[in-house]
Amino acid sequence: MLSRDEYLAAWSRWHGNTPTDSPLVRGWLTAAWTLARPLAGLPPLVATALGLLVAAAAVPVAGAGGTWLIAAGLLVGLSGLLDSLDGALAIGTGRASQRGFVLDSVVDRLTEVAYALALWVAGAPGWLAVAFGALCWLPDYLRARAGQAGVEETGLLSIWERPTRVAMSGMTLGGAGVVAGLDLVAGVVTAGAAVGAALGAVAVVQLGFSLRRMLAG
Repeated sequence: MLSRDEYLAAWSRWHGNTPTDSPLVRGWLTAAWTLARPLAGLPPLVATALGLLVAAAAVPVAGAGGTWLIAAGLLVGLSGLLDSLDGALAIGTGRASQRGFVLDSVVDRLTEVAYALALWVAGAPGWLAVAFGALCWLPDYLRARAGQAGVEETGLLSIWERPTRVAMSGMTLGGAGVVAGLDLVAGVVTAGAAVGAALGAVAVVQLGFSLRRMLAG
């Protein structure tokens, strides 16, 4: 298993030399690396599959409403941790591959569909849940298309990266469960989805300026 610093450097290379000096990114990756160390023998694909299953399980749990929303929020958080664990296992143990990298990206997008669905069944308006999900996808789609156009850098790290999406989804659902007895669930879920969509819109603008500069070069 690579040391933490070696893992951070390798993760950066696999993600277009993305900097890892941000406290949020470094903390998220360090947590995944710490969890992966005692599980180094586990195939990364197992963690990938578990992350998707846990995210999907959050949807019916959120649909149960009430204090079950706390459990849904915890499932969202666990799915995000498992998502980071598969990358830590693959990169940290030298088993990373291009196929695994693409599969991990696909599973990330599918779990974000599950987050949007969980917000919808919990009480967010349908159009807002769709906007939330779309704005989870769009920044990474822009990066992927820029990569096909020859851009080797990941671009600016926005305020709406994967850790923020997981945290916003999980805290919104969990917070709604905490106030379930006060008849505030729909309002909390709607507010959380709206804030997430707004952050996603800001991230698209941030990334758009960054990619425009790199594409112009």
